[in-house]
Amino acid sequence: MTELISDKILVDTGAKDPAFSAVYPMLETDMPLWNPTSWTQGHPYALYEQMRSQAPVMWSQMRGEASSYWSVSKYDDIKNVEQQTNLFSSERGGMNMAVPARKDWKPEILIRASMDNLISMDEPKHMHMRIQQKDFFIPAYVAKLRENVSQKVDSLLDDLEAKGPVLDFVDVFSNQLPLYTLCEMLGVDEEDRQQVVHWMHYLEMAGQFLTNPFRTFLSEPMFPFRFKRVVEDMFAYGAKVMADRRINPREDLLTIIAHSQLDNEDLPQEYLDGSWLLIIFAGNDTTRNSLSGTIKLMTEFPEQRAMVLSDPSLIPAMSDEALRMVSPVKHMRRTATEDTELNGQRIAKDEKVVMWYGAANRDPDIFPNPDNFDLTRDNVSKHLAFGYGVHKCLGQRVAQMQLRVSYEKLFERFPNIEYTGKITYAPNTLVHAISKLEVNLYGQGKTKPIQVSVK
Repeated sequence: MTELISDKILVDTGAKDPAFSAVYPMLETDMPLWNPTSWTQGHPYALYEQMRSQAPVMWSQMRGEASSYWSVSKYDDIKNVEQQTNLFSSERGGMNMAVPARKDWKPEILIRASMDNLISMDEPKHMHMRIQQKDFFIPAYVAKLRENVSQKVDSLLDDLEAKGPVLDFVDVFSNQLPLYTLCEMLGVDEEDRQQVVHWMHYLEMAGQFLTNPFRTFLSEPMFPFRFKRVVEDMFAYGAKVMADRRINPREDLLTIIAHSQLDNEDLPQEYLDGSWLLIIFAGNDTTRNSLSGTIKLMTEFPEQRAMVLSDPSLIPAMSDEALRMVSPVKHMRRTATEDTELNGQRIAKDEKVVMWYGAANRDPDIFPNPDNFDLTRDNVSKHLAFGYGVHKCLGQRVAQMQLRVSYEKLFERFPNIEYTGKITYAPNTLVHAISKLEVNLYGQGKTKPIQVSVK
């Protein structure tokens, strides 16, 4: 019988002090990185800078019964952690910053699913699962998918124009395109697709709700009362669809997942639940938040926008540089499998190691003048926005395709689109969750350009 990650997961002990003395200082900050509420102003770039220069492997406190952890902020250190999968396990403690005692796994299906999935697997299981899904991520499939995505982008641009010129870019565009692409790949029926947006919102808020339900109640009074039911509905739908695909296979990713195997056995329901959660959450966030973040950056760096408008062949470089600057995935966690050392700091077996990608992507040792958007960098594609090594994002080609098609068509149609200064970040420790971004399609203080027919 296939062993579940959640059955052998390392539960937090509540350890507040490291086993080995900290070489670097614990920086004083009023922003606890584990707290979702800390992230409602975006990435803490000033803190990242301090961490990189003064405490690149920093012991970081958590509250209550959660164990504290090591924060890693330098580019090369994060690459070392990602590469040494034998020393830094994805499976031993999962991807969550904290794993509470089993009695506190509520709702249990959500906690288990956050562990029993591809992203939390170690080798060789991780690669075995990736290989089974690879046909939906190879260049040939992505090229075929691009045709449908291109048509959807045109439709969404029509929606922007109809609802503009001032509107929430996230609501009309950024939320909709990744949802469409994901559902096309999965084979989710058209009438079910808007449910996914609803589930995504509740998943984004889940971290704050599980760590601070009262604060969640203040910001969204009905959330605590609806949360359990929404989670149950989400997993019930996933279980129903997976069961149907085992009996009635289609040419879609859900069928591949439903028929995937580990240890020569069909995946147990727990791994199907984990796959469904990972798809709904990870399948959307990189693209969605990069799209929104890039519009903000193009407003803040108009000379870069001008370069792209004059030469659209620069869009792939612009897209990569925007991914570096936005860093849509904030962190991933690993767990030491034995006593080891990283950048002069000894780390004990079973201690948590958290990699902060937003800090690494602005490491001046790798990216000079890191706070400047510069699409002409000679290492513009070397960011860690998709991770590194064997766990590098399986869907990166699909994400990059969506981003590039969007920018090509968006800047052709709305070359002066501007961020107005109104932005909202959801309280989330895992992703750079831009939940609202107000834009003016024609530029602030401007109107729609008049089309002059050429005779």
